[in-house]
Amino acid sequence: MWLVFSKEIRELLRDRKTLFFMIALPILIFPLIFGAMAYFTTQAFEKAESKVLKYAVVNPQYAAEISDELAASPQFEQIIIGDNDDYAQLIKNDRVDFVVVMPDNYSSNVLSSGQLEITLYLNDAGLNLVYNRVNSIVQNYATQYQTAAFTTLGVSSKQQQALIKPIVLSQISTADQRESWGEKIGGMLPYLLFILCFQGAMFPATDIAAGEKERGTLETLLISPIDRTKIVLGKFLTIACAGVTTALITVVSMAVWGIVLSRGFAMQFVADFMSQIGILDFVLMFLMLIPLVAIFASILLSISIYARSFKEAQSYMGPLVIFVVIPVMVALLPGVELKGGWAWVPLTNVALAMKELVKGTMDYFQLIAIFGSTALIAVLLLGFCVYWFKQEKVLFR
Repeated sequence: MWLVFSKEIRELLRDRKTLFFMIALPILIFPLIFGAMAYFTTQAFEKAESKVLKYAVVNPQYAAEISDELAASPQFEQIIIGDNDDYAQLIKNDRVDFVVVMPDNYSSNVLSSGQLEITLYLNDAGLNLVYNRVNSIVQNYATQYQTAAFTTLGVSSKQQQALIKPIVLSQISTADQRESWGEKIGGMLPYLLFILCFQGAMFPATDIAAGEKERGTLETLLISPIDRTKIVLGKFLTIACAGVTTALITVVSMAVWGIVLSRGFAMQFVADFMSQIGILDFVLMFLMLIPLVAIFASILLSISIYARSFKEAQSYMGPLVIFVVIPVMVALLPGVELKGGWAWVPLTNVALAMKELVKGTMDYFQLIAIFGSTALIAVLLLGFCVYWFKQEKVLFR
């Protein structure tokens, strides 16, 4: 077994592509993903905020104040349209970004006119901030009219607040900063870890059986005086080692880059959040990935044994990513918590446990169910893998 393992490890270390997915990708993935997201999000908002919006006003004479302010603002460009033009079609054809229709009952004296309704036509499917820009102008006048009306009625400032909001519901969250942020980002962490570990195991698994079939070296290994069970275990350990290495590098990379990026961008809350996650939490995340990687390794090796060629193995393994993602998505659903039966559901229980570790609300007794169920399935799948490898009709189909 160890002879086969050492042979496969040496061949694995010669494969640069596999080494890239095992080592380089986990190290680079976190700064690239988070850095790119932050950059493009910032650029998108800056572009949306600085864009000069083309607009048209219908019945501007009724609300001359607002119409004049829109015309005077350098953020807007007025377009003259016809009385019978279709507003939706104008926006669809990019002639204008929005159309404002002023009501005929518009008046600064809201006590006599009643509530005013200004209609805004826009396409809010994109990040254009049209509503926010127009609303900021409208609300300035709404506040002025409201203050004038209260003054006419002789309502004090305290009474004004009571009339506008008769009851205010104040909330005091019992969740600390770590729990709050952990709930927001903890669910996406297993998504990245699972995918990276699966890919880290998939590339050596593709070559370790299907690749040997294609090269004709598997027959040489089979006629050697080594029991087939030991051959399978040696190959399994190689795939598992690749997956575990990817998992370890990923967890370490996540911790290091989280601290580096938070300090580099002067994001104190991120630094504080990362500092609250203890070494034990990162160790437990890594340990939970070990039986998970064993499951991946067993499934991938079984597929590689069945496939006739390297390409066929890849075509079988590619769709399996969906079955890795689905349990993580289930863990993100409302009401799904690390309690009761969910602690025994494979993959989903690991995803839920990682989120709880990030939040700092982990019930460590649940680790018994998590490790127990995951390890049991890994052992059963490895047993099937050994059985599968001993079938001549599978090896030489």
